[in-house]
Amino acid sequence: MIRIWAVIERDLRRFRRSPALIIMSVVMPLVQLVVLGYAFGGKIKNLQVGIVDQDHGVPATKLKEMFQAVAVNARTFTPIAYTDTNTALHDLREGRINAILNIPPDFSRRRLARDNPRIALIEDNTDQFAAGTMEATASGMLDAYGAESSSVRLTALPTLAVVEIYPYVPYIQYLLPGTIVLAIFVSAMIGGGIIFIDDKARGLHEGYLVTPITKFELILGFNLAGVAKGILAGLVLVTVGSLIAGVPGALEPARLARALLLVVATALALISMMFLLVVRMNDPLLPRALFGMLNTVLFFPSGAVYPINAFPAWMRVITRVDPFTYAVHGFKEVLLKGSGLSAITGDLAFLFVFTTLAMAAATALFRRTL
Repeated sequence: MIRIWAVIERDLRRFRRSPALIIMSVVMPLVQLVVLGYAFGGKIKNLQVGIVDQDHGVPATKLKEMFQAVAVNARTFTPIAYTDTNTALHDLREGRINAILNIPPDFSRRRLARDNPRIALIEDNTDQFAAGTMEATASGMLDAYGAESSSVRLTALPTLAVVEIYPYVPYIQYLLPGTIVLAIFVSAMIGGGIIFIDDKARGLHEGYLVTPITKFELILGFNLAGVAKGILAGLVLVTVGSLIAGVPGALEPARLARALLLVVATALALISMMFLLVVRMNDPLLPRALFGMLNTVLFFPSGAVYPINAFPAWMRVITRVDPFTYAVHGFKEVLLKGSGLSAITGDLAFLFVFTTLAMAAATALFRRTL
């Protein structure tokens, strides 16, 4: 027992000398509880919905007033007025809005003539959670609108015509963008984090320090090696994963080219981030604990498994600075919607700027000393 206790004591003393590891061990389960608890099943709010009024009659005006009242009180969606359907459709396909409520030119006439008036809900069905919420909200509004006038018979009540602008998107396709980013992140953990820490633990980094290589060149070399692994993992998921998920036109050259650009930008951002986080670490156990928490803090708030609109305000703050968010959004636009470069320009810009800042910070923090 004395010999066994000596082993236990040695390990506990080593654990005690790493306060960061102790904090990570205690805090990580709490972080996972909070993030996962709020990342699933929340009530979706603040959807961006375009309103196109082609009628401009009194019944149509009353209907728009009801939309505005729901937006102010329930905050399920935010109405955005459009003058024509084509502009609204363009913004819908570019991901600027989530749906369109189109009031046709004959709505008021058919309403007053008791001729089954209809309005159209044109929705981005790549996100079934948001689409389902929008359908339920719009249907409830029309029921309340029809109930306001008891003198109008049932056949005069307006009905909702749902139009999906994309083919049916099963949940496996919805998960594909997040899976691609997660695969690149795993490569980032290995290429930009664990290998560097292991080299330091084994003393292999001493060989780098006696060469004339600059700090920037050393960091860039580590990062590009990790990026190569990330690109390989991303390409496999983009091609094979798309085929498994049944994405239409998965191997279309133009779509693959845009996806490759996103893979490169995502790999650069995540590898640079991981190197920045470990550049001053020496304990080989700490990065492994850190990566587990980052997987929770960065992946689930990104919208990879549930819409961002359902998150509380404090979690949406994380999504604004989370590179996962922009990578996942970009892959959704390219793979699920077939969008062009204009739809992912903002995502690419954020990822490249994030890479530049992370590389600069890592270079400044890197020590050319033992």
